[in-house]
Amino acid sequence: MHIRELDPSGSPLDYYGYELRRAREAAGLTQQALGSIVFCTGSLIGQIETTVRVPTREFSERVDAALGTDGTFSRLVGLVLRSQLPSWFQPYAEMEARAAYISTFQAQLVDGLLQTEGYARAVLGIRDDTELESKVAARLDRQRLLGGDRPPMTWVVLSEAVLHQEVGGRGVMRDQLAHLLTMRNRPWVKVQVLPFEAGAHTGMMGSFAHLRFDRDPDIIYTEDFIQGHMTANPDAVREGAVRYDQLQAAALSVENSAALIARVMEERYGNEPGSAERDMA
Repeated sequence: MHIRELDPSGSPLDYYGYELRRAREAAGLTQQALGSIVFCTGSLIGQIETTVRVPTREFSERVDAALGTDGTFSRLVGLVLRSQLPSWFQPYAEMEARAAYISTFQAQLVDGLLQTEGYARAVLGIRDDTELESKVAARLDRQRLLGGDRPPMTWVVLSEAVLHQEVGGRGVMRDQLAHLLTMRNRPWVKVQVLPFEAGAHTGMMGSFAHLRFDRDPDIIYTEDFIQGHMTANPDAVREGAVRYDQLQAAALSVENSAALIARVMEERYGNEPGSAERDMA
């Protein structure tokens, strides 16, 4: 059987596949044998070794345990998943992971750090579902920073329109709004809703994020329909900070925002459970 040769320097995914094959063969295991140990098919092992499929953290942890690789694949998978983000977004994701304070305003969608798997899949598959599972895995992996030992203080202001824009169907939306309500259990995450009654506001030009760091200059991040833009220009940062303060002032309190989210969830999306979120390798 022809075995595809990988260049381990080609990309993080190529390096992962190369190292997985090397470690498996060093352990004297076939793809089928390793698959049986880590609870997947031998075919899936082969697909990951040849970069057809992207590994997840759970898969990587199981492989480390099976092959005794001392966390190698659990560490490497972070680079692999980040490499699946759009190239123009990767610099922001790196800065986001280092931020001490994240403030975002979202006019159309739930912020990526708070999206459920079903919601993320619906958003990322709108125009093109090529490599959709890899894109979803990469987006969800960004959320790990909220569960770290020192998570950033994260403040999210959502336009009320986000609650009403049905993304992925009623079940997906119900799960998503329920997930937003669970943020009340995280003292470092605050969610406010900017109600329709606020009228004209300083976020009408579009969504944006303000990142603050312990030692580095603040950053303002915006997106157009092609790519994102980061700037540390003091005037832009000052303007972004003022706009965000005004949005927070016009938004409902955290408690009243939760009440509105719960009301929209029940009245608009009913009691239908969301579709079961699928596991991937």
